Amino acid sequence: MKLSNLTRGIIKENPTFVQLLGMCPTLAVTTSAINGIGMGLATTAVLVSSNVAISLLRKVIPAQVRIPAFVVVISTFVTIVGMLMEGFIPSLFSALGLFIPLIVVNCIILARAEAFASKNGIVDSAFDGIGMGLGFTLALTILGSVRELLGNGSIFGTMLLGEAYKPALIMILPPGGFLALGLLLALYNSYQIKKAK
Repeated sequence: MKLSNLTRGIIKENPTFVQLLGMCPTLAVTTSAINGIGMGLATTAVLVSSNVAISLLRKVIPAQVRIPAFVVVISTFVTIVGMLMEGFIPSLFSALGLFIPLIVVNCIILARAEAFASKNGIVDSAFDGIGMGLGFTLALTILGSVRELLGNGSIFGTMLLGEAYKPALIMILPPGGFLALGLLLALYNSYQIKKAK
């Protein structure tokens, strides 16, 4: 087991800020920090579970049907996570809506299944799933926090900027997702360039 399998997904190969994968849920559900962390953790649970299962089955699945087999494994875990969320946190489940079942077609999960889990052992695949999932969760939570702060004056539902603050409502609308993501990508790339020098 390599520790780099866990850490690279958080910063170095962050699915959102570096690989630009999973943009649909990234832009759609991050109107608040709680939605961002909820979607990120749901995706992480599916990512870790499917990576482990695919790693276990990698020598059994024929190469000709590996992608359909991966989709079946992933959709099984998405169904389980969706049912658990609906049973235990129904408010978050209804806030995320259609984007929970759409985890099945999230590029991050299928890419990690194809590029990593199908070629590596169980422990490495689990740590890869945890690292990529935490990186995705971190990115969605940061994006959701920025949009919620600017659009509502709050973070995780707690008012921070007071009554005098005039919220920029565009930030909780679809164009605000693009604006906030663009600004965060610019900051991230600026940081990486300075770090490289």
